[in-house]
Amino acid sequence: MKTIDKLAWIEIKDGQILSTRSKGRTKYYFPGGKREAEESDFAALSREIAEELTVQLVPETVNYFGTFRAQADQHPEGVEVKMTCYTGHYTGTIQAASEIEEVVWLTYADREKVSAVDQIIFDWLNAEGLLN
Repeated sequence: MKTIDKLAWIEIKDGQILSTRSKGRTKYYFPGGKREAEESDFAALSREIAEELTVQLVPETVNYFGTFRAQADQHPEGVEVKMTCYTGHYTGTIQAASEIEEVVWLTYADREKVSAVDQIIFDWLNAEGLLN
């Protein structure tokens, strides 16, 4: 089985979770991306968040949230995405940049609008009472 190794930032505010939609896509995804050669999780995640959302993660506030796996969206059956998630505070104003076309705050009612791995995270957050 092929695995796509991704990192994601989990940002929850008022029972809603930050999500993004890339240009040419219909589904929403948590912000983040793939690491480049030799990058640490923090280096890759902070680079991706700065590129996609124009904000800076505050290093001392970034904490591991969990790792989730599911069938990769828009890939052949058997291609899995492994999403390692972190939370953390940021500085700046969130706005769409780079390949991001739209930034939204989603609730559990929006579950069907996100990728399979994000749906697993939605379910967990909802069960924990963190997502409206």
